[in-house]
Amino acid sequence: MRAVVTRVSTASVSIDKEIVGKIGVGFLVLLGIKDTDTKEDAEKLASKICTLRVFPDEAGKMNLDLESAKGSILVISQFTLYADLKSRRPGFTSAARPETAIPLYEHFIENCKSKGFTVETGRFGAMMDVSSVNAGPVTIIYDTETM
Repeated sequence: MRAVVTRVSTASVSIDKEIVGKIGVGFLVLLGIKDTDTKEDAEKLASKICTLRVFPDEAGKMNLDLESAKGSILVISQFTLYADLKSRRPGFTSAARPETAIPLYEHFIENCKSKGFTVETGRFGAMMDVSSVNAGPVTIIYDTETM
């Protein structure tokens, strides 16, 4: 799994001009799922993201985690994180097919929720407009193959 995690002051996702998910302070997570990913990958990634310490403490240092910041999570499925860029037109053969990706996407979300966080989402496979106000900016990239 790959995740691009951005610390935000606000983020939202719209489908057909209707907001379907919105958060204040927290993380915007673009989540890509590979055809070989497992439930264990989803659990490990959720744990890493939910304990990531990138929110400022009273001294302004990145020392606080999502819970301390009273933050939420907006998760957006993003198969293009597994683009093969050998040619000018990307290929996506290593991105998981929906029958594999959807259960893992949902498992990741449930793992974040089970840690006590409010989790908003887009809609898997839909054409979405994602808006965010990046705080910092702070952006972290995770890949379960290298964690």
